[in-house]
This record gives sequence, C-alpha cells and structure tokens, in this order.
Amino acid sequence: MSEAAPHTRSSCPGLTRASTKLRAAGKDVDGRVKPGHDGGVKSRAGRIFLIAAATLFIVASASFTAWVVSLGPLPLDKAREVSATVVDRNGRLLRAYAMADGRWRLPVDARGGVDPTYIKLLLAYEDQRFHSHHGVDPLALGRAALQLISRGRIVSGGSTITMQLARLMEPRRQRSLYAKLRQMVRAIELERELSKDQILDLYLALAPYGGNLEGIRAASLGYFGKEPKRLSLAEAALLVALPQSPETRRLDRYPDAARAARDRVLDRMVEELLVSAEDAAQAKAAPVPRLRKPMPILAPHSADQAITTMKDLPVVRLTLDAGLQRVLEPLARDRAIALGPNISVAIIAVDNESGDVLARIGSADYFDHARAGQVDMTRAVRSPGSTLKPFIYGLAFEDGLVHPESLIDDRPIRFGSYAPENFDMTFQGTVPVRKALQLSLNVPAIALLDRVGSSRLTSRLRQGGVNLVLPKDEAPGLAMGLGGVGITLQDLAQLYAGLARLGTTRPLHEIVTDKDDQRDPLRLLDQVAAWQVGNVLLGTPPPENAPHNRIAFKTGTSYGYRDAWSVGFDGRMTIGVWVGRPDGAPVPGLIGRTAAAPILFDAFARTGKLPAPLSKAPKGTLAASNAKLPLPLRRFRPVGELVRSGGEQAPHIQFPLNGSRIDVDRTAGGASAMPVKVAGGVLPMTVLVNGMAVGEIDGRRQRLIDPPGPGFARLTVIDAKGTADTVVIRIQ
Repeated sequence: MSEAAPHTRSSCPGLTRASTKLRAAGKDVDGRVKPGHDGGVKSRAGRIFLIAAATLFIVASASFTAWVVSLGPLPLDKAREVSATVVDRNGRLLRAYAMADGRWRLPVDARGGVDPTYIKLLLAYEDQRFHSHHGVDPLALGRAALQLISRGRIVSGGSTITMQLARLMEPRRQRSLYAKLRQMVRAIELERELSKDQILDLYLALAPYGGNLEGIRAASLGYFGKEPKRLSLAEAALLVALPQSPETRRLDRYPDAARAARDRVLDRMVEELLVSAEDAAQAKAAPVPRLRKPMPILAPHSADQAITTMKDLPVVRLTLDAGLQRVLEPLARDRAIALGPNISVAIIAVDNESGDVLARIGSADYFDHARAGQVDMTRAVRSPGSTLKPFIYGLAFEDGLVHPESLIDDRPIRFGSYAPENFDMTFQGTVPVRKALQLSLNVPAIALLDRVGSSRLTSRLRQGGVNLVLPKDEAPGLAMGLGGVGITLQDLAQLYAGLARLGTTRPLHEIVTDKDDQRDPLRLLDQVAAWQVGNVLLGTPPPENAPHNRIAFKTGTSYGYRDAWSVGFDGRMTIGVWVGRPDGAPVPGLIGRTAAAPILFDAFARTGKLPAPLSKAPKGTLAASNAKLPLPLRRFRPVGELVRSGGEQAPHIQFPLNGSRIDVDRTAGGASAMPVKVAGGVLPMTVLVNGMAVGEIDGRRQRLIDPPGPGFARLTVIDAKGTADTVVIRIQ
C-alpha cells in the first residue's frame, strides 16, 4: 500500500492539477469552500458595490430628471413680451410705447434689422461656436475653468449666448454653481425649442443696456437716435460691450467706463484678426454719447388711435409713409409758430387710388398744451367755409344745368330771408361759371345750390361716404353752401380724392390688417362732372410765388375767421390743410387763401415729387366755348327768373319715366332708337344724355336718340327759358 500510493497520484496528473487549482481558490477537492477563506467575500462585495453604484446612478438620474421637470416649461411667452410699436407702410418705426413697468424693449429681426458688423463682433466676442454647439460649449467652459485656476479670478464665464438668454429669461441675483447648472439645462431646452435665428432675435431683444433700455433696438435708438440697421464700427463695439455690465457702463452716467469697455472689445477684435488695427484706432477716436435721446414719436395721433383700436397686437402697421410724415410735421409746427400764439395746423395726405392715408398731422405740436397739441384736428368737426362749393357745381354739371363756360350772374339776390354776399362785399356781374368757382363767388354757388337742392347735396355727399353735421333740429339749407354745416378735414380729403378719381370715393384707410381690403368705391359724381370740376379747380389762381396749373385746389374760410382751409389734389394724392384755434376762438384776418393755401403748396413740394397730371377728359365730355354751347347752357337763370306768365308750363319728361328700366334691342350689331317725349316747356328744347347734348326736341315735342351703353343714364331736357327736367333710367 505504501508503494501503491505514489503510483496512484502520479497515474492521474490531471486530477492533481485540478486539486491544486481548487486549493488555490480556497476549496476542497470536491469544490466546497474551505472554512475561513475570504475570496468569496471579495466577490460578493464587488457585486454589492456595482449594485449600489447603479442604484445611486438611477436615483441621481431620477432626482436630476425630477429637478429638470420641476423647472417647468420655458417662460417664452413672458420673454417675448415687447413694447407696443406702430410702424409705417414699409415697416419703419413711427412710435413705440414703454411697457407697463417702464422698460423699453422692441422686437428685433437680426437678419434684416441689425447691422451685420455688430452681429459679427457679438459672436466673435461672446460665442464663437454659436452656430455649432447645442446650447452649452464644453470648450468655452473648459477655458473658463483653466483661466480661473491659472489666474485666481474669473476671466470669462464660459456662457454661450443661449445660456445668457436663459439667464435673462430667468434672472438670478447671485452667481453660483446651481445657477450655472440651471442656465445650462435651460440653454439645452432653448436649443431644442427654437432655431438659432430665433434664439439670436430673442437675445437681442432682452440684452440689458442700462436703465430701462433692453435690446439692441432700444439701445441704438436711445443712444444714437437711429435704428441698428447701419452702425459704425465704434457704435457696434460699444453695443457689444454694454450688456456685460450695463449699469456700470451706462452712457448717461459712466461714459468713460463705457468707452474703456468699447476699446477692449476693439482690441480683442484686432487679436482675432476680424478688425484691422487702423480701423480699430479710428473707432477708438470716436466719442461716445453722453446723453439719452428721446424715442421717436412720429404721427402720435395716428399711433394713439391705432393702439387704442388694436389693443392686443404688439406691432401695428399703418398706411402712413414715415418719410412724408417726417417732412410735414415740421412744416405744420413752423407755420403755426409764424401765424401766432395758440394757432394750430392740421394736415392730411391721402393716396387717390387706394384711399390710404399717407400722412396725418393732427396738430402743430403734440406736446404744446397752449395749442391743445394732443387734440387731433384732422378728426375735429368744423365749419368748412367754401370748400363744399365744388360739389355744388359738380351736381349742376351732372344735371346739365350749367357748363364750365356757361355764364352766370353774380349780383345781389335774395332767397326768402337769406341774401348771400361775397367775401369782399362786392359783385362781379356776369361771369363764366369757371371763373365763379375759381374766385369762390358766393352768390352763383347759392343760386346753383337752390336749383340742385340742399337735401340732394347732403344725400350725395353721404353717398360718397361722408356725413355732414348739422345744427340740432335743423334741416339742410342754402347756408350749407357757405359753411353752415360741420365736417372733418379727413372727410373733406376723401371727397376731393373722389374728384381726382373721376367721381368715386374710397373710405379712408389707415390701419393695415390681415383681412382683405373690401372697401368698394362709392359714387359721388358722374365722370364728366367730376372731371369738369377738377379741370376748373386746376386753374384756380395759386398763392404768391406758387406754380400755376399744377394742383387743383380750393380754399375756404369759416364764419368769424375761425377756420381756414385749403384742399387740393394732383393725379397722385390729395392733401388737406386746416388752420385755426382748436378752441374755436376767432382769429381776425385768418383767411384760407393766405393762411392755408401756402401750406398746401409747400406740402406738395415737400413730397419730393413733381405734381402728377390729372386724368384725361372722359368720353362724352363737351368741350366748347360759350358761343358753341347749346342755347340753354349758354346762360344760367336762377329759379326766380323762371316764373312763367300766362299758360306756360315747365318742361316735363313724359317718357321715359324716372327710375324706369329700358330694354334695348342690340341685335345685328346695332341698337334701336329710344324716344324721348316731353310735355310743356318753351321751344327750342335741348336733350342732354349724361351732360352731353344729343339734339333738340321737334315740334311734336319728342325726339329719337341713340341709347347709351348698358347701365344708368341721366336724361335732361332744357327749354328756351332755361328750365329743365331730369330723369335717371337704366339701360339693359
């Protein structure tokens, strides 16, 4: 047995090696762990450590996620709150209103509203990898940490523009690791929510610039008096430097500190090879502003009205032209000062074709309390003086009562208890209708109004979109032809623009909305009559030293020298001017021709454009001298001279009846003749279709005429005594 044992061990070498490994592992030959061996303990401890680490990671991740969720959604709505702004038809700022807490914060479009030089300097100085990172720049954070370790102080914060935006959206007074972590989380959220352009726009709207100025636009307007679209290198560098420490670098308090910060930005740009040393030196030589400039206030009355009307819009667009508004406001202010104390001036300019208001100057000076500057006199109801006379003549032309070359008497006349007199208390005798309107003679205008009818004039002006204001409990009367009625300057401008448009008006339009413009034209006069009025007014003698035959215009002076008016138009626009005291007190010597007309012509000159020609005469316009006019049109006779003797009766159109519809056979390329039958009247009698003579009534008191084209037509018959009858029919 003693000899066999070694043989047994040597005969199983594999078993021997396995036993050796088991022993080394602390186990018996049968695989059981020897008592007291620690290998298993270490293995179990490792597993426990891994489990604990994983558990800790999961808990930490869950806690971090819960913390991120607890931050809530990004406060984008609050960050997007801006000052209410009013802009012109081209997007140029007219006026901005401070926010409820007094801050100025204007919306920004970095792509089109900010100088590219500023954007280049900003990104190079604050966030070189803005377009490549996702809210947090690890390289910038690492650089900031190394600078802190090597220099013992904070040299740069390592914050990206997105992180700075996060801080501006949720400001924290104390700088801490927690605050930095919060900014990083918010920055990543911002990058996921917004595009790079949107992030930059929001940052440029919120960045602080000292005091109550926030954003690049407010800073540029407040310090330089201009939009940031065009900035010098010195201005751009200054605006880059200010947000880093806005209160200690305020230009109106610490200009030297602001200048030093600007120069450091320029030095950095030279190091980055973005700016040449020569350009930087030149920029450093530029002074920095030391005072705040006022925010722009153009068209304050229009802006106030727009903000009141469109309360929920941060940006309200008007049809105004800022350039025209900018040159007309000083014109009104300077002329008011020259005319005397407490006198104000109002001006409105309207585009003839569209009815868009291009400029509105409601007073001479918005901030002048002595002139009641905050009262918008373009919307105030005042007596129009003689400015309604052209529409009296227009209806008379339309009815075939007179022609511009007809003769009319300017002599003393009485209408019941009313006896009109001319402004200069003289009479001109017999004059052409053209001259009577150009000289604004009162008696001819009232004689024509007596024939046309005051109620009809009122109705026609209302049809053109204008409501006249009559004294309480009074009906339209002859006195309205000389100013015995109330109207606003903007309504007068609308009516005169209707003359330029050959008889149709458009309601004035000033606030631009998303809705389609559904303002249909309104009928004022027929085309021929409107053109005739404009042609007559074009020859009105202009003010001293003003060009002739360029602008069709009319002046007016209200009773007691309270209001002076001048309204005129060319082929492009209509401008109306009012001069007077807002409180309605009389101003002796205040006359439309000398006070308002020169302002009107100066306003047209300041548009920077030559007057556009008026429209050509429409088809059917009768152009003839007085001698070649039909006999009834050669001389106008007022109603008082039309009293008949014996059995004479005024003419009466028996066919067609007023308001009837006439079917015309237009087969075979032609049209059947239409009979006109008349009763009464004194021969010879002339037939006019839409104001144009087409022949005379024969002895049987009838005539066949060629019907006009489809639509409404006006037939007028005038007898040898000048008495007329008119019907309106519809051809179909």
